[in-house]
Amino acid sequence: MVDGEEAKVVATSIAVQRAKDEGLDLVEIAPTAKPPVAKIMDFKKFLFEQKKKKKEIKNKAQKVVLKEIRFGPNTDEHDFQFKLKHGRKFLEDGAKLKAFVFFRGRTILFKEKGEILLLRLASELSDIADVEGMPKMEGKRMIVFLTPKKK
Repeated sequence: MVDGEEAKVVATSIAVQRAKDEGLDLVEIAPTAKPPVAKIMDFKKFLFEQKKKKKEIKNKAQKVVLKEIRFGPNTDEHDFQFKLKHGRKFLEDGAKLKAFVFFRGRTILFKEKGEILLLRLASELSDIADVEGMPKMEGKRMIVFLTPKKK
């Protein structure tokens, strides 16, 4: 058994010497393997490349931006067109759109008006957006989500 141990020590010292001669590092890749696996490389460059790959993957990940547009149940035509224009711009920029009608006090009686308003918004933006679902009530708000269509 001493011969096997001596062989490992000799192999390790040869590998260390070769790494020094080349001006590189001897890096242990798989220490639990039999025999342990080592590689001669520039360790700082290896770490730099790993960091660069992680950053590149992070930059490629798509960031979802959520923009909100708030309406009242009695929103006028001009206000609707103004907010429609902003919603169109948000969707063209690739953001998700959350449109909601906020009901205050007794305006909760006009749920139909709010639903009609949101459905009209969805139909006006149907050329550039997909509707995620029908308008639904959440507390005092009626909400609809729009996502930009994939090109």
